[in-house]
Amino acid sequence: MFMKDKKGLIVGVANNRSIAYGIAKACKEQGAQIGLTFLNETLEKRVRPIAQELDCPQYVYELDVSKPEHFKTLANNLKIDFGGLDFVVHSVAFAPKDALEGDFLNTSKEAFTTTMQISVYSLIELVGSLQSLLNSGASILTLSYLGSVKYVTNYNVMGVAKAALESSVRYLAYDLGKRNIRVNAISAGPIKTLAASGISDFNIMLKWNEANAPLRENVSVDQVGNSAMYLLSDLSSGVTGEIHYVDCGYNIMGMCATEQIDGKLTPRFDLLK
Repeated sequence: MFMKDKKGLIVGVANNRSIAYGIAKACKEQGAQIGLTFLNETLEKRVRPIAQELDCPQYVYELDVSKPEHFKTLANNLKIDFGGLDFVVHSVAFAPKDALEGDFLNTSKEAFTTTMQISVYSLIELVGSLQSLLNSGASILTLSYLGSVKYVTNYNVMGVAKAALESSVRYLAYDLGKRNIRVNAISAGPIKTLAASGISDFNIMLKWNEANAPLRENVSVDQVGNSAMYLLSDLSSGVTGEIHYVDCGYNIMGMCATEQIDGKLTPRFDLLK
């Protein structure tokens, strides 16, 4: 087992379809001891059964990243329960729904600030609050998306936030490298999660990726989870500051994929209609 005796915290499990769940499941299968967080009472009802499934019902903590006092309480509880941590997963992002449709130019200052605070600064604050608990060789992982480096319709302010998140990964990797702590990100392909439901026309995004990815499918939470397990384990001990794409190869495409039909090049997307 690649993560035997490893202890870690996974922030952002919303239900059993979330990417964070796939990561938690993969780490647990490889022997890790896991703690989970929940945002509020509504989500706690979803997280508790997952904690039971993953054999960690006693390690469930409240964390609303917009409340600084939660970070301090979390760190204190983790110190008591785990002593130290070998990995931390940050799977947190939010933007007001009206900022995920229409023109990016119309993004309000309030929406921009909220998105950056929840989606980017929360990583910095989380790492800062837990840094005294991180063991040498620990690994930190966050989640990004291709919209950080390419234009994606309706991704808007979240794309800008993911760009800042990826830059934060590099700066944190340098800061923590002196303590032999690694920081990486996975840029996952689109997955129908609770968070993704806020993006307008998300189903079109799913169809487009499936049609144009080299593997001709959308990535699953299990596939992302297995890749995350690698980055969180000692298997990737020489990897830090990286943005690792897990998207069935979609990020390499320079134009839409095509098929030869009746002697004509036809966009593969048309075949899914």
